[in-house]
Amino acid sequence: MTKRGQGQGKGRERQEKYERGTRSYTMSHIRAANTSIEVLVRRYLFARGLRFRKNDKRYPGHPDVVLPKWHAIVFVNGCFWHMHPGCSKHSMPKSNVEFWSAKLLRNRERDVAQHKALEAMGWRVIVVWECELAKATREERLERLYSEITASVPASEARIDARVESVEPRT
Repeated sequence: MTKRGQGQGKGRERQEKYERGTRSYTMSHIRAANTSIEVLVRRYLFARGLRFRKNDKRYPGHPDVVLPKWHAIVFVNGCFWHMHPGCSKHSMPKSNVEFWSAKLLRNRERDVAQHKALEAMGWRVIVVWECELAKATREERLERLYSEITASVPASEARIDARVESVEPRT
């Protein structure tokens, strides 16, 4: 039998796309930080004059962008890895389904817990999805992100207002 015929037909095992060990190697090179979509968002925010910390390990989830002045945190999520609901970029892999569904559900549950913890600390959490950064919708989403960040009073000004109110006598 030739190589072309192997792995095809009824009752035979499906031929693997990768050689043994290659899949693991490939998956190990998927970035956790500084992905192309993160860099895109950070460049936009920097060009608009916002200053921030990136991938700050002091906060739950190591947020992609931390804006202390605005007391806002931005996560730039890949639709596949964070199971974006209703998105065409997220689909469950057809092989090793048990592993992938458990892994992706853990990712989603961890995200929810981290966002709650950050909100309890007083941070505003903003999520930007990979599909929102497609060329057709990118500019609109980035402008909306800037508006979401700058819509509230900067944290430093809010602290000053709170101190002034506590000093002034109430009538």
